[in-house]
Amino acid sequence: MAIVNRLTVDGRDYFLPDPVTDLKGKILEAVKAGGGYVTVPPLRGGPGVDILFSPGMPVTWSQFEVGDSGAQVEDLGDDTVDYDL
Repeated sequence: MAIVNRLTVDGRDYFLPDPVTDLKGKILEAVKAGGGYVTVPPLRGGPGVDILFSPGMPVTWSQFEVGDSGAQVEDLGDDTVDYDL
């Protein structure tokens, strides 16, 4: 089983491998600074995507456990955090 994280930014989903702790910190720093670009890494290879994060932008985190081919995807719960921004 593998853990996959879903980052939803302004209605768009990005799927990320574990761990995401550093990425969450970079996003929070960008928002606290009034806005900034953060590179979101790809799930499998490639350069990733640069996203401009700004205060007031809706951001949601979810985490899923993904099994072998043919297995169901289990939602481990919503890791939504309100940073009071």
